[in-house]
Amino acid sequence: MSIFEMIMLIAFGCAWPPAIYKAWKARTAKGISLRFLIIVLIGYIAGIVHKLLYSMDIVLFVYILNLLMVLCQIFIYFRNRAIDKKHDNN
Repeated sequence: MSIFEMIMLIAFGCAWPPAIYKAWKARTAKGISLRFLIIVLIGYIAGIVHKLLYSMDIVLFVYILNLLMVLCQIFIYFRNRAIDKKHDNN
């Protein structure tokens, strides 16, 4: 296990909960980049695949946790986009 990989993932992981909360409360998709979220998601998937194939250790669970938070952020993006469309039609 690389302690530096773990620190990096924990640092990134600490940024997701406030972002998720802010997006949920904002109720708008404006200012959120779906492209960025998908790129980050692909990165976490690549990290998970690497851990599964080459060096399975505790860091795998941090990758999975971060992946779940990005998926949550993507879900909120689509929810907020639907709210935006509803407001635009009124």
